[in-house]
Amino acid sequence: MHAIVIREPGDPGVLEWTEVPDAAAGPGEVLVEVAASAVNRADVMQRRGFYEPPPGASPYPGLEVSGRIAALGEGVGGWRVGDEVCALLAGGGYAEKVAIPAGQLLPVPAGVGLVEAAGLPEVACTVWSNVFQLGGLKAGETFLVHGGGSGIGTMAIQLARAFGARVLCTVGTAEKAERCRELGAERAVNYREDDFVAYGPYDVILDNMGAKYLARNVESLATGGRLMVIGLQGGARAELDLNALLRKRAAVHATSLRARPLDEKAAIVAAVREHVWPLLEKGDVRPIVDRTLPMAEAAEAHRLLEASGHIGKILLSG
Repeated sequence: MHAIVIREPGDPGVLEWTEVPDAAAGPGEVLVEVAASAVNRADVMQRRGFYEPPPGASPYPGLEVSGRIAALGEGVGGWRVGDEVCALLAGGGYAEKVAIPAGQLLPVPAGVGLVEAAGLPEVACTVWSNVFQLGGLKAGETFLVHGGGSGIGTMAIQLARAFGARVLCTVGTAEKAERCRELGAERAVNYREDDFVAYGPYDVILDNMGAKYLARNVESLATGGRLMVIGLQGGARAELDLNALLRKRAAVHATSLRARPLDEKAAIVAAVREHVWPLLEKGDVRPIVDRTLPMAEAAEAHRLLEASGHIGKILLSG
C-alpha cells in the first residue's frame, strides 16, 4: 500500500507519498480502506518534529479518516466488511489503508458523503469532550471559541448553538466572520481590529492559542467560568493570575485527545455517536469542508492549512 511518510522534520516538502508495508487488523481492530483523511494542526506539528505519535501508533500522519471496512480483527463484533465508516485515529490516516481500534469507529451519518465524513471525527470528539463533557456548557450560557473559521471552530459554533448556548468567536477576516455568523455565531470578533474581552463575560472558552491569550481569556471568564485549552499556536508558557481564578471560582483545563487510553477514546466516540450524530442526520449540524485534494498532494494541503485562509476542513482523498 501507499502512505504519506515524513522523511525528516521540516517544511511541507518533507511529505512523500510512497510505498509502505501493508496495514493489518490486529485483535480488536478493524482494517479500513481509506476514502479520505483530513488535515489537522497536529499533523503539521508532527511534520515539524514537535508532536511524536504515542507509543504503538502509526508513524504516518492523519488523525481521522473515512472509508469502507476491508477486514475485521479477532474479537470484533457489530461491524461488517463493506460498512461505510469514519474514525478517530492516533495516527496513520494519510494512507490507503489503516488499522483502527473498533471502539473508535463511527458510522457515516445519513445524509453525509463518504469523503466529507473524514472531516468529522476529530472535531466532533474534540468539541464534545471539551466543551460539553468537561466544560459542561449548558443552554443559556455564553460560549466563545477562538479560530471560529477553523474545523474545530465551525463545529463548535454549530454544536453550541444547537444546544442552546449564546455563541461568539474570533476570526481574522471579514469572510470568516460572515461564514461564522451564518453557522450560528451571534458575534464574530476580528482579532486584528477588536478585543474579544469587551464582549464577555464567557461561561466557557475553547482556546487553541495557549500562552498568547491566557491572561485575556482568564480576564473575560464569568464567575464559575471554564477555560478549555486545546492548542498552543500562541505559545506554551505564560503567567497565570491565580487570584483572578479564585475571585471568579473559575477553572483552566488543558487537554489533548491523541494520547488518551483506548477506553477513554471509545467512551468519547460513543458519546459523540449518541449526542452529535443525530444532529448531523437531521441537518442541524453539518461538516464544513473548504476543499479536497488528492492524498499525494498532502504537502500542498499543509501549505494551505498553515496559510490559514481556509474555512472548515481541508481533506485528502484516497
